[in-house]
Amino acid sequence: MWRYFTPAAAFLILGGLFAYALVRIQNGTLDPREIKSPLLGKPAPSFVLPTVANTAVKFDSASLKGRPYVVNVWGTWCPSCRDEHSALLVIARQANIPFIGIDWKDDNALAQQYLAQLGNPFTETVADADGRIAIDWGVYGAPETFLVGADGKVLVKFAGALTEAIWAEKFAPYLQGGG
Repeated sequence: MWRYFTPAAAFLILGGLFAYALVRIQNGTLDPREIKSPLLGKPAPSFVLPTVANTAVKFDSASLKGRPYVVNVWGTWCPSCRDEHSALLVIARQANIPFIGIDWKDDNALAQQYLAQLGNPFTETVADADGRIAIDWGVYGAPETFLVGADGKVLVKFAGALTEAIWAEKFAPYLQGGG
């Protein structure tokens, strides 16, 4: 008898958890794109990477110390990155803080062409050719966007294409003294 009861009970429990998550997504109390990163509230990973424009030049994230900044992980191979690009151009101009683009596992020539064609929202764009820095940031897919506070701690992580509405709701309050 137990051999029939156990799978049925497991199915009901998993079905209940799935239904609960769906209800929370529908009523807006759960956003599957907002990742509860272990980095939240902790120091942002530091990095020194070559720039996309000139691989002989290195960018050191330590140069951002003492001011808030945004890190956006993207790639030319990423359709969602292209979807968010026009919003990034607007947000970066309005936010008036450094936007660092980490071009993840990509070709520099393609990245340069992409930014020349679509516009460059980034204060600096660095190449993470082997993906090690993305691993340090806990990235599992592009695009992902992080907000780092002036104290160097990660305040927000968002997975998926950033929009102006998402920026206003999840990121901007931290820059206005709220959050």
